Amino acid sequence: MTTTAPHTTARPRLGNAPVSYGVYGEGAGGAGASGDALLASMAEAGYEGSELGPPGFFGDPEETAALFARHGLTAVGAYIPVHYALGDDVVAHDLRRMEQTCRELAACAERSGEQPLAILADEGSQALLENPARAWDDRSLALDESGWERLAQLSARAVDLARSYGLRTSFHPHISTYVESPWEVDRLLELTEVGLTLDIAHIQLAGGDPVECLERWRERINHVHVKDVEMDVLRRAKAERRTDFDIWWADVCVPFGKGDVDIDAFLAALLGGGYRDWLLVEQDRAPTPAELYPKVAAEQAANRAWLAAKVAAHS
Repeated sequence: MTTTAPHTTARPRLGNAPVSYGVYGEGAGGAGASGDALLASMAEAGYEGSELGPPGFFGDPEETAALFARHGLTAVGAYIPVHYALGDDVVAHDLRRMEQTCRELAACAERSGEQPLAILADEGSQALLENPARAWDDRSLALDESGWERLAQLSARAVDLARSYGLRTSFHPHISTYVESPWEVDRLLELTEVGLTLDIAHIQLAGGDPVECLERWRERINHVHVKDVEMDVLRRAKAERRTDFDIWWADVCVPFGKGDVDIDAFLAALLGGGYRDWLLVEQDRAPTPAELYPKVAAEQAANRAWLAAKVAAHS
């Protein structure tokens, strides 16, 4: 397999992700969910690429590569969750799914000549889902030293697996996981050699400042997720001690410019520092029936236009 270094342009390319259509986890989205229809919808909205969905969502590796090529989209990478703090049998299941995803990404890379990202993420636990955005000085649910050592060892295994397929790697800090708060990201970066996916909404939800975190971790950042969120949704969920994470989370993300993330300031700092790789738009939502994809596409087209204008202003 032959791949090249990440494609670079005068401006970042804009992609989207299946989570914007409610496709995530081990599920396959809403009623009638179709990888073909989803990619057609993204292409119609004007995006140049997408991350993959759950393993097999777009078909086997060859079918996945053919589908992306048919719609003129680049497979940018894939979100790969691992239960770092759970038992070996669960981790083995996660790594088997990761290998399936790696095969899909490698097949796409064979066609495109680019080098996608295997984007690792901790999958957390039920206790963390019920306690999102923990206070930074409250370490009661955090990993202990042995937990961090295990995370580092498993991350090294995952990085080796991804590299065996010619893939680059990154790690995505995420709300309600063991790598949520900025101090946990610092610890991750100390213990591993993996690159970093900076999701500006997740960092803000965890109490961090996206621009400050960008400057702190700039040398390790190799991927960026752009989303806007309403902080009050999180505040209410915490105040009401909600335990139905997937339900309330579907209301967190909003169209660009409607939430509380200062995306404009972040882009000024990011692009001013020379970043020209992909910007992945995400607007997480509940599983969405395929019949509503045109409505989603219209909203994502508006997000793309809003973001493209901001990128042009800061490039």
